[in-house]
This record gives sequence, C-alpha cells and structure tokens, in this order.
Amino acid sequence: MQRWVKDDAAMQQVDLLLFDDFSGHCLANTIEPLRAANTLAGRQIYAWRFLTLDGAPASSSAGMEVNPHDRLPRCQGDMLIAMPSYRYRPLATEQAKAALRAAALRYRVMAGFDAGAWLLAAAGLLDGRRATIHWEELASFAEDFPQIAVQRLRHVQDGNRITCTGALAAFDLMMELIGQRHGQALRLEVAALFMSPEVTEAETRPLSIGSARSRSVARALALMQAHIEAPLSIAEIARRIGRNRKDLEHRMKAQLGATPQAIYRHLRLIQARKLILETDLSVAEVALRSGYENPSAMTRAYRTEFGATPRQMRNGTG
Repeated sequence: MQRWVKDDAAMQQVDLLLFDDFSGHCLANTIEPLRAANTLAGRQIYAWRFLTLDGAPASSSAGMEVNPHDRLPRCQGDMLIAMPSYRYRPLATEQAKAALRAAALRYRVMAGFDAGAWLLAAAGLLDGRRATIHWEELASFAEDFPQIAVQRLRHVQDGNRITCTGALAAFDLMMELIGQRHGQALRLEVAALFMSPEVTEAETRPLSIGSARSRSVARALALMQAHIEAPLSIAEIARRIGRNRKDLEHRMKAQLGATPQAIYRHLRLIQARKLILETDLSVAEVALRSGYENPSAMTRAYRTEFGATPRQMRNGTG
C-alpha cells in the first residue's frame, strides 16, 4: 500500500463495559467501524468483547439483551470503554468504582462513552484531566467534579483517557482512532462504506464541532468520491472549493498525510477493488468505472496499492 497507510500495527483488544439501559445506538456506532476496518484491512486489526461487572446480561434502553463474553475483573486489553447511558448515577457503587480503578491498571486506555465519563470521574480516573460528557449532563458534571477540566466538545482525548458525548460522536471518534492507528487511507475506506458525511455530504454540510478535517479538505474528498468514473483534475477540484492547487495540496498533506493525487488514486482503486471482488465485470470495464481508460495502467496501480493484480485477487491467489 501507499506509505500513508499504516498496515503494520498490532491487533488491539477493545472491551466494552455495559450496564442496564445502555444505548444500543452508541454500542453499534462504536463496534461497526472496527468490524468494517477488519474487513477492509483483510485481517483482524481489532478484537472486542462485551463485558459486565458480574458477567450477567445487560439490557439496552430499547430492551435488547446482550450476553457478555466475560466479567470485567477477569479481563485486560488495550482499551476499556465504559458505556452507561440512562439512570447512570446509581451505577457508581463502591464495587463499580473499585473495579474501574483496578481495570485502569490492566488497560492501556480507559474511556467513557455517553454517560461513561461520570463513572470514570466518580472512580477518580479523570482527576486533573480534560473530559466531556453528554451535553445534557455537562453542567452538573462540572459541578460534581471541579477537579476535571470539563470541555463542551464531542469527544476529548487526554493522554490515556478518552471521553465521548454520545452515539454519533462515538462513530466520529472511532473513525478518528482508526485513522490515527492505521492511516487515513483506511479511515477513508470505512467512511465511504458507511456513507459518512466526511466523503458524501461535505459540499453542503459543515463539519461537526471538534472535527480534525477542515471544510476545504472535506469538500475536496466529497468531490473526489462523486467523480470516480470521470475524474476531475486536482486544479479543477481546487477551483470548485475556492482554493488554489498549492493550498489544497498543503492542506491535504497536513491533514491526511498524502497529496490530493495519491488520495484520489486510492479512492478510485477502492472502487476498483469493490468491483473486482463483488462483480463479474471484466478488468477493462472495472478500469473504466474506476476512472482508468487503460486497463494495464489500472492493473499496475492496483498491484502497487494492494500487492496483487485484479485477477489474482478475484481468484484468491494474490
């Protein structure tokens, strides 16, 4: 793959600590990007488990019951995400706080999603840190825990502590973490798979508060995604977003680690790979639908990007 794809990172173990009345939406938005990243990377770069404090099932706010893989005291890993949502204050028992403090010695990163920041704070795990929580709880959170620098952001990373406000912010955060660890190319693939506004709606929709992407870069990505079969020139993309080519190149290299040309080529080759793996179209037709007039040129670029030719990948020999 291109140098801006980090494909040598070790697998991460992500565990989710569930409580009754957790948000199923938040759970799905946390796990599905990881599942998609595994699929698109072609190997298991993330593993996850559902945990509860005592190993008993947890029921979501919508009545969905989840049977956990294990109980928290027996587990360790790279990241533990505490995910309470409703009626969370009574959950901060002495047993729960002690379990979270002990877990902080076994997990590299401790995170609180939705109302999870409140549990981490109650256990003393956010003292002296920056943190956020669902904005409906922000004022009371700041009042209850004056030792925490409370911020009105969708998600906050402060060292090995992460806090996140809710379901939609959880998706954005997981995308951010995928990009940090495995490169922006994989992030873009996952974003395209889920029809994220990052690559589909950025021309007409402002980015969320706290996003690492500038509006100009997001609009350029949206234009690239919308013009796969008939690619625009980089100069034309820059013109359409109101920037000059040099400025666009600088912004993309700074934010995504690659030139617009490399990013555009990767997006087109993602399309080619999807057609190779999911259709019976000829290589020549795949090339045309991916913006290549010459099938040989597409094959060369494909092999450089994915380490196998289209035919090898389709036949499972690459």
